[in-house]
Amino acid sequence: MRKHTVKETPPDQYRKRPRRHIDYMKYLYTASLVITLLACNIQPVMAANMWDKASEIMKDVYNQIVLISTIAAIVTASVALLMMNFSKSGKTVDESRAWLKRIIITWAILNGLGFIMAYITPFFAGGKWTG
Repeated sequence: MRKHTVKETPPDQYRKRPRRHIDYMKYLYTASLVITLLACNIQPVMAANMWDKASEIMKDVYNQIVLISTIAAIVTASVALLMMNFSKSGKTVDESRAWLKRIIITWAILNGLGFIMAYITPFFAGGKWTG
């Protein structure tokens, strides 16, 4: 019979070393943290111009909405008035009167928002009451 020999384990210095694991998520987190910190440092410089421009854009959009809604209110109100004056049915007259009320209320609300934006918000400039 053959003799079976048992191999001895090699000393520590000859063992294969495990491959080093690179933790990509740690580097990705660090990069995102650096970008966020840079953005926080830059933000106060850009904030004033950005909010002024946003305010200007909002006023322009609101003015366009008021212009379009005024034209639409005039056209629809004239149609409602024509239907009220030339209709033979009482039901049509009542519906036209109800639509005319809705048109006037909606137009008044839209213009009221403009009043609030133009005359009341300056009192709260900078987050403080200046009235």
